[in-house]
Amino acid sequence: MKALRNYLNKIKPTFEEGGRLSMFRSVFEGFETFLFVPSDTSQSGVHIHDSIDSKRTMTVVVIALIPALLFGMYNVGYQHNLAIGAEQLFWPTFLFGFLAVLPKIIVSYVVGLGIEFMVAQWKKEEIQEGFLVSGMLIPMIVPVDTPLWMIALATAFAVVFAKEVFGGTGYNIFNVALVTRAFLFFAYPAAMSGDKIFVRTADTFGLGAGSVVDGFSGATPLGIASTATSGTGYPAFSMDMITGLIPGSIGETSVIAIAIGAVLLLWTGIASWKTMLSVFVGGALTACMFNAIGMENNAMANMPWYEHLVLGGFCFGAVFMATDPVTSARTERGKWIYGFLIGFLAICIRVLNPGYPEGMMLAILMMNIFAPLIDYYVVDANIKRRAARLKQTAN
Repeated sequence: MKALRNYLNKIKPTFEEGGRLSMFRSVFEGFETFLFVPSDTSQSGVHIHDSIDSKRTMTVVVIALIPALLFGMYNVGYQHNLAIGAEQLFWPTFLFGFLAVLPKIIVSYVVGLGIEFMVAQWKKEEIQEGFLVSGMLIPMIVPVDTPLWMIALATAFAVVFAKEVFGGTGYNIFNVALVTRAFLFFAYPAAMSGDKIFVRTADTFGLGAGSVVDGFSGATPLGIASTATSGTGYPAFSMDMITGLIPGSIGETSVIAIAIGAVLLLWTGIASWKTMLSVFVGGALTACMFNAIGMENNAMANMPWYEHLVLGGFCFGAVFMATDPVTSARTERGKWIYGFLIGFLAICIRVLNPGYPEGMMLAILMMNIFAPLIDYYVVDANIKRRAARLKQTAN
């Protein structure tokens, strides 16, 4: 590491003002601060700094996403083999999914980081690191058959109009990855209906899988429930819903893999346990409410609360999306309210909106709008209570 540090110090003048490559100063600084914690110190006043900066925070979140990503890759290959009746050998299965998902990750990062680099150069500022997480989230919340050009277009739209126009990392009011998904959903509803997941069956990557059929769309459990003609038409609960060996978007199927990431986020203090827990409480209570009402011919309304929590993007959204420190509520009491309403809205959308079986994306985006308002009223209530206590003390 010392040799690398010395090399960076040697070439640094080339990228500084007046240097031959000064136009790439932001790129160099972004790469340097990713490798080493900046040694800059405050010259005046007293400043208390945390032991972790935003780059390290984003890196921890990316690490927390890896279990769900790796399992999602395996599940892509697993669903492919299941569709064609092939033997489930671990490494060929994983490699098939890895090669299917990798291009989406590359496109997401190339487009998103490319835009951020250009904006940083134009504004003559440091490259912001917020897209480290968004770039990983985007491929994980879309179906595996989403065309690369769609991902590129949606990513560009989200980075520009949901992030940069607000001022960049830390200023956006909407979750960038969810805006990407929402753009795809509304612009290309046929490809992003939310009730199907593509399973590749051709020997696309030369793995000897055979070209049995051109393609296979396996209905997700939520898709089955949303199209059921009977109130009891939801899938029976199985351990596959926990392990994740079911059709679904790449990163959202395995509750176990998501739980591993949740433990890391909570242990490091990056995610709020209050927000996370309240999402599950709000979703469970709302599902129980619909169970009690007993809506006829509505399988979603009659689906048990625990199935609602483990199916679709509920767990993934609660752990990685709702807890986004930029777009979520920041007051301690506000976190309870914010998370509870996300769970409530997600289940309501699932039950009451027959055209879209998954409600987590829209619920979180909706509450992104109201998060500042929640914080405002929580702070205002605290001020009034303190003022009342001071008045009583004075009397």
